[in-house]
Amino acid sequence: MTRYFATGVAALLASTGLAQAQLNIYNWGNYTSPEVIERFTAETGITVTITDFDSNDTALARVRQGGHGFDIVVPTHHTIPTWIAEGLLQPLDPAIVTDRANIAPQWLDVAFDPGREFTVPWQWGTTGVIVNTSVYSGDINTADVIFNPPPELQGRINVIPEMSDVMAIAVYHAGGEDLCTNDMDVLRRVRDTLMNARQHWLALDYGTIEAFGAGDFSAGLYWNGASMRARALNADLAFGYPATGYPLWMDNAAVLADAQNPENAMRFINFILQPENAAGLSNFARYANGITGSEAFMDPDMATAPEIVIPEALIAAGRFSTACPQEITDLHTQIWTELLQ
Repeated sequence: MTRYFATGVAALLASTGLAQAQLNIYNWGNYTSPEVIERFTAETGITVTITDFDSNDTALARVRQGGHGFDIVVPTHHTIPTWIAEGLLQPLDPAIVTDRANIAPQWLDVAFDPGREFTVPWQWGTTGVIVNTSVYSGDINTADVIFNPPPELQGRINVIPEMSDVMAIAVYHAGGEDLCTNDMDVLRRVRDTLMNARQHWLALDYGTIEAFGAGDFSAGLYWNGASMRARALNADLAFGYPATGYPLWMDNAAVLADAQNPENAMRFINFILQPENAAGLSNFARYANGITGSEAFMDPDMATAPEIVIPEALIAAGRFSTACPQEITDLHTQIWTELLQ
């Protein structure tokens, strides 16, 4: 009787369309435009629930457990090969995701997802240095602001607790050409630099846009779009690109292999490939998006913002990293674990 009743309810919901009218997105916090979500719901009738995660490691661990109920996830590029290899993503349905040609050529056939079989661009950006220039007036295009901070910044620094970003900047600062270097001298310098610098940091936290705006922090390692949003609250804030090297990254939307609403998820994936909708994501989060034609719909200040437009002399210092071999990741994790203790 119970089984019959459940089956009957499922059939009723399906016949009325209610079973298909939902979508659950698992994304970084404060990263999804409410306006874009409202537009999607208005066009499709699909209601959307957003659940936040605070790191790539958190997202991967949660989905691996199963039973999560999410349909779409938005991981960073260097983790995508792991998601694919573990069978956590399903290929995009070409009958629904019909507009992959809108992806800008440089983002269309990428090493982390050849041919864009599983993912589409969400946003891309850089990780660098944010500084309150009313407190510190020196060079901001250096990781020394964080790793060897001057007295006026000591005890007023926040570092995003994202291992790949922090390790990348530390490796480049220590003379490593590649995040995945196996040069033990470089890795020892990384470890020593981070441990010595930690005493001068106030916090390792993610959600700090308002805190930087309020002057609670005077410097930090931060993402460029979040830094631009903080500058809107405090004009004294500036974003720098460490000349020794800084990470370039891309977050990507994908449909989970065990999605409960896969068709709705595919419809949303195609929706954010439309230039106006991709621009809506950028106008909210303040990052570039990788969709051709979106520039026409983006806020004018995005075209000239120093957080978005990298100084020509520092473009070459940006490095788009790949996933490291497990033995290197293990070494990074050892250093990171010690740093967090």
